[in-house]
Amino acid sequence: MANIYDGAFRTILNDCRKLIIPVINEIFDESYTGDEEIRFFPNEHFLDQQDEAGKERITDTNFTVFGDVPKKYHVECESSLPDGRITIRLFEYDAQIALDEGEVTEETLTVTFPNTAVLYLRTYKKTPDKMKYVIVTPGGTVQYDVPIMKVQKYSLDDIFEKRLLMLIPFYIFSHENSFPEYNSNEQKLKKLKAEYQVILERLDGLEQRGVIGAFDKRTIIELSGDVIKEIAQKYKNVQKGVGDMMSGALIETSARTILNQGKSEGISETKKETALRMLKRGKMTIEEIAEDAGLSVSEVEQLAGLQTV
Repeated sequence: MANIYDGAFRTILNDCRKLIIPVINEIFDESYTGDEEIRFFPNEHFLDQQDEAGKERITDTNFTVFGDVPKKYHVECESSLPDGRITIRLFEYDAQIALDEGEVTEETLTVTFPNTAVLYLRTYKKTPDKMKYVIVTPGGTVQYDVPIMKVQKYSLDDIFEKRLLMLIPFYIFSHENSFPEYNSNEQKLKKLKAEYQVILERLDGLEQRGVIGAFDKRTIIELSGDVIKEIAQKYKNVQKGVGDMMSGALIETSARTILNQGKSEGISETKKETALRMLKRGKMTIEEIAEDAGLSVSEVEQLAGLQTV
């Protein structure tokens, strides 16, 4: 079941990567504008362990935000009860990310650990406000916090005012404990549906004002429907009532069709803007920019020509 939620989290990040910026600002008290380049790195890492050599680990996100100073981030999505194992898993990921990108100069190994955080979809009494790493080395002890974002503590107003739009697919978790009531009480279910109608209307408003593109909006709606379908499996009235609203909002076209056919007005422009920022930095080849931005070499060459005009 958790794979559905992990998949939704990865999808919204990979397909609508700009939506992570307000979340990073919220968690790490950053002040990114949203115009920064974001570069994602492979999520697969192979851990060398005595009992399981070459064991593969897949992280939820591993990316760098190129602000005034480039910073690496690693964010995980978690829905299970905190039991200590996730802290070990996080450190394994972080150490491997640092080692994969480490540099050796004159027999000196330099590794940079990412800024790490966890998004908890469910909040239990045992859910802490933060985790902590304490690393004891021969040269001294290093310790730092790993912040936790508790998704259920954010109201709809919080989400829209802070532009934490990538939390919307998981907003249904805040109602999970009330599913039995919604399922048996039509009036209470009606109130839940009204709340989701407000979500759809506010997303429409953001699209009309150009805050988000059509593709971003449809991806949020599509993933919201996927999560509702999964979390409300035992509550057919909830699943049908709210889930059908999400499906109805996607009748004209699906987010995947827009992406595959390249018809989203926001997609090509975002790719071009990303390529232009890379060209201005002047640190990558045309071929590298084309690969990272998802454009053809000829398209990047045309953009480069426009810069020199």
